[in-house]
Amino acid sequence: MDFGNGPAFGTSDGGTGLEHLDIETEYLSMMWQHDLAYFLGGAFLANAVPHYVSGMMGRPFQSPFAKPSGKGLSSSTVNVLWGFANLVAAYCLVLRVGRFDLRAADQIASLGLGLLLMGLMAARTFGRFHGGNTPVGNDG
Repeated sequence: MDFGNGPAFGTSDGGTGLEHLDIETEYLSMMWQHDLAYFLGGAFLANAVPHYVSGMMGRPFQSPFAKPSGKGLSSSTVNVLWGFANLVAAYCLVLRVGRFDLRAADQIASLGLGLLLMGLMAARTFGRFHGGNTPVGNDG
């Protein structure tokens, strides 16, 4: 207990508590980097799904390795490998950066936003090739 008679026990800053503020500031500055990693992890996770599933179903699908890139079709084997690479990237970004906690709202929001935005982008991009942007037969 400190009664104002000098430095508090265990502090190196003369008892002002500024050392604790420095640690807190450093912690908060690292949190945005973790949230960014979780956002990108969500994007990689979303990107893994269509490639891996299409490959497992034996269907060709667009990939960065096709000619032209992102428009042409890649083999099912290439898509399984690309989907797995995306899963590995998602794992590294979500579970190896910081301490991801399913109960932390900011971390779930970052991951979910990455999943959602990549999902919407993929829906628009691949919808051009597969008719998903202008479905037919829904006249009511």
